[in-house]
Amino acid sequence: MASSTSTEVKFVPEEDNFLQKHVAFFDRNKDGIVYPSETFQGFRAIGCGYLLSAFASLFINMGLSSKTRPGKGFSLSFPIEVKNIHLAKHGSDSGVYDKDGRFVESKFEEIFAKHSHTHPDALTGKELQELLDSNKEANDRKGAIAAYTEWKILHYLCKDKNGLLHKDTVRAVYDGSLFEKLEKQTASKKHP
Repeated sequence: MASSTSTEVKFVPEEDNFLQKHVAFFDRNKDGIVYPSETFQGFRAIGCGYLLSAFASLFINMGLSSKTRPGKGFSLSFPIEVKNIHLAKHGSDSGVYDKDGRFVESKFEEIFAKHSHTHPDALTGKELQELLDSNKEANDRKGAIAAYTEWKILHYLCKDKNGLLHKDTVRAVYDGSLFEKLEKQTASKKHP
């Protein structure tokens, strides 16, 4: 009698694809698909409350699911396919991810060169709003809302005691490493 052995394949983001790495944190079981429950768990893991986590899981998964699943029908489970996350890139963004999800260093540096007037390596709340206003594209309400939501949540979670959002923090959100750091900080607060 032949035995069947199943080898569990885990999704691994492409090395140079920062957007996949950013999203892969929320793929809690590492199968390459992010369901709303995983988005919720990821937001809770980085220290967000129940309400924000619930809102984010619905907003993100409902907004991105169909875009990351080309040729597939609508799904009420709103899965996001990590390998195709570049297809869900929205307008009114900073351009730090290229069309394939790779990190564009010059666009990242441009954020701070153009908008950090008070501190060379940090953004104030006012400077962040300036960034959002300058990136807003005409007739792109969805993209503008997505950009606003992403940046405001980042500022809320990661600003320092002076209200500054530091350059190294912003870089870490682009490559996804910030989420792991926040998860460790949140866990240490629960279990000191």
